[in-house]
This record gives sequence, C-alpha cells and structure tokens, in this order.
Amino acid sequence: MRQLHAFVSGRVQGVFFRASTQEEGQRLGLAGWARNLPDGRVEVVAQGPQPALDALVAYLHRGPAAARVDDVVVNWETPDDDLRDFGVRY
Repeated sequence: MRQLHAFVSGRVQGVFFRASTQEEGQRLGLAGWARNLPDGRVEVVAQGPQPALDALVAYLHRGPAAARVDDVVVNWETPDDDLRDFGVRY
C-alpha cells in the first residue's frame, strides 16, 4: 500500500472539487480525505494500491466540470495513518 499527498491549484474551491474527489476515491476503493486550504488550493491524502492511486492522480488533473486545474503537486509517502474510508475534511 502507498500513500499520495497532493496539492491541487486553480479554480478548485466552490466547484465541488472535494466532494467529487471523495466520490472518485470511494469508487476506486481508496481511503483518504480532501480539504480546502486557506490559500485556495485543495489538499488530498489517499492510501491504496498503486493503480488506484494513479487513477486518482489522473482525476485530480481534470477535476469536476466546473473546475480549472492549473497544477497538481504529488508527493509519495509511506502511509502513517490507518485511514478507513474517503471523506471530506473541513
């Protein structure tokens, strides 16, 4: 199992980015979370098998229809928390 820690910038707040990322993460069978940051980016942490994480990264580059993704920075980490589902953090 691997963990990604991503930061997504662009028009990614107020366009259902967190909720759609949660749905995509659940669809892919991943555990993790997405939250808005004060600087306008969305932060995403996800754990699971590499193919599913790769699919989530591809989704983060697109986002939902109303979003405009300018950049996605992904860091690969060793899982440090035992996440059980995929949610939205506030």
